[in-house]
Amino acid sequence: MELDFERCYRAVDSRDQRFDGWFYTGVTSTGIYCRPSCPAITPKRKNVRFFPSAAAAQGAGLRACRRCRPDAAPGSPLWDVRADVVGRAMRLIADGVVDRDGVPGLASRLGYTERHLHRMVSAEMGAGPLALARAQRAQTARILIETTDLAMAEIAFAAGFGSVRQFNDTLREVYASAPSDLRAARGRKQAPVGAGTIALRLAYRPPLHARALLDFFAVRALPGVEEVRDGTYHRGLRLPHGTAQVALTPADGHVAATLRLADLRDLAPAVARCRRLLDLDADPAAIDATLAADPVLALAVTAEPGIRVPRSVDAFELAVRAIIGQQVSVTSAVTTLTRLLTTHSRIDHEVVATNDGVSGQQLHDQPPEPAEPTLRGFLEAEELLSLPDSGFGMPVARREALRGLARAVVDGSVDLAAGVDREDTVRRLLALPGIGPWTANYLAMRAFGDPDILLSSDLAVRRGAAALGLPDTPATLDRYAERWRPWRSYATIRLWRAA
Repeated sequence: MELDFERCYRAVDSRDQRFDGWFYTGVTSTGIYCRPSCPAITPKRKNVRFFPSAAAAQGAGLRACRRCRPDAAPGSPLWDVRADVVGRAMRLIADGVVDRDGVPGLASRLGYTERHLHRMVSAEMGAGPLALARAQRAQTARILIETTDLAMAEIAFAAGFGSVRQFNDTLREVYASAPSDLRAARGRKQAPVGAGTIALRLAYRPPLHARALLDFFAVRALPGVEEVRDGTYHRGLRLPHGTAQVALTPADGHVAATLRLADLRDLAPAVARCRRLLDLDADPAAIDATLAADPVLALAVTAEPGIRVPRSVDAFELAVRAIIGQQVSVTSAVTTLTRLLTTHSRIDHEVVATNDGVSGQQLHDQPPEPAEPTLRGFLEAEELLSLPDSGFGMPVARREALRGLARAVVDGSVDLAAGVDREDTVRRLLALPGIGPWTANYLAMRAFGDPDILLSSDLAVRRGAAALGLPDTPATLDRYAERWRPWRSYATIRLWRAA
């Protein structure tokens, strides 16, 4: 990644927060690296180096600034915009693939040799996949040290380190402090009550129109999976090592996140999915500037700056929602999805009762013990395939479309992971019965993070276009929307709001 020295230096000199996460400032005279907006540095030109990643700065022998916490900066928006191999690799690394499967597993997913992948990623990021994953492990470890009372050995393995020695050496190198010193520096602040509970802040580039996100999720909330309550979004997750519940509360300059994890090894993927859900790595200044250049959208952008694309934590869940939501209202889709989840829950309950040697009648006769309400993750593909015909409550063609999708996910012919090749995945989805262009593009926008999708055939989009005085036929709207590139996904959200 080419970094223009003069442009980067001007950003640092002006403490411009918009560039946090785009690059990192290394100060050779102090041996630290910072965010561009760090208030603690006024470096001389001769002492400054710029790096495309925290891992690259660490590789140059610099330690993280203790004041601005550069490792907690918003991620670069490039990795959502770019659909190339390096962009896909960065999304998979953030989701913890290297920690779980190593660099060979990452290379296999992307279809390249380890050597060639290392060469491509290093050329862009100044560090290879292993170094990038190591930087992420260090950040995960720091969060666990500062927000829990776990023993250091437990933290080491939860963060993905192979040994306690590796954990100690890495944290000394990255933060110039022993793990015990990092814990002592947190002062008297108590760790959150409850095993596996983590509280942290998710940074973003302002502005963030939080109400638009919460409104979107509230209308589509599925009972038992998610809910919006008192300005906080709650939902259940299925993660690589277990389940989790998250609570996300937008605040000034950050989103307060409380995560209850069944397995602390899932902290990094949980954070990555929460950031993806709320589109926190977007660059709203660039997006709004492009859209506001169109007089038709200028007033809406001024009134509601920082509109994000409501994303997803589970691409399979979103695909099921999209298929069920074809040509029906949001309310009808939620009703059908709730029936589907209720059927699965009932069958799962009956299986557990049978395995425990307790009949359904006995369970019915014995009142359940009171318990805290819990939110569960959505169905997995295998679970959907196990449901009987009666559990779907929808036309046969739509039911079979869902089963066709689930079979394709189970046999691997369709991959819905974070780092998929967007164009190839859309082609594979379109080849499945019952999935048309609207459904595939809806997934590309919300599940795969393509920032330049216009759902011109969508009824609500056409209504929104008409409300703004824009052409409302798909062909003419497509031609008009060329001026919104490369942010047509964000224009789609604004048209939905206008409707």
